[in-house]
Amino acid sequence: MAVPQQPAVAANQPRASTGSSFLRELAEVVLLAVILYIGISFAVQTVHVEGLSMFATLDDNDYLIANKIDYRLHAPQRGDIIILRPPNSNSTDFIKRVIALPGERLLIRDGVVYINGHRLIEPYLPEAWVVFNNWPAPIGSSNGTVIPPNQYFVMGDNRNKSQDSRYFGPIGRDRIDGRAWFRIWPLDHFGDIYSQVPRLESGSISVG
Repeated sequence: MAVPQQPAVAANQPRASTGSSFLRELAEVVLLAVILYIGISFAVQTVHVEGLSMFATLDDNDYLIANKIDYRLHAPQRGDIIILRPPNSNSTDFIKRVIALPGERLLIRDGVVYINGHRLIEPYLPEAWVVFNNWPAPIGSSNGTVIPPNQYFVMGDNRNKSQDSRYFGPIGRDRIDGRAWFRIWPLDHFGDIYSQVPRLESGSISVG
């Protein structure tokens, strides 16, 4: 009597099961990688600094990591270094520092910034500020200008070589794409870019 060849069939089953399990695990790994990539792309971006408008805080050809979800949770703060699209272009990204917030009265006289009558101390400025160092112009009014709701006045740290709100006005919150987080290149300057931040003097000053 012939004996059925069932053991041979049974021997093939583990190999088929192993192959199916491998393909399933591979698919899970690929899916997880795609989800992580999308999540990271949504949350952060790499920023290449071009030019010297933020010198000496940032230098030409620095690379930064920017956080793109911070401002979904809270409003920009004074001193934040932000990535923005200027009002006249959607294809160009600028890197500037937030100076005045919505509802604040801003006045710039002879290179000194006043917020609601308080002088703003800015330790990060690399040199004497002599270009377009009065705002609003002309100088006739000493009261300054109130920043509209959801608008932010931004400037580069290198005031003599920066196209910023002095030229194109305050920018809307919808034009701000992220907050610069830290520097990743060059390696000898890796890390914190907020070692120096602006602060308001406590006493009010009369500006003539």
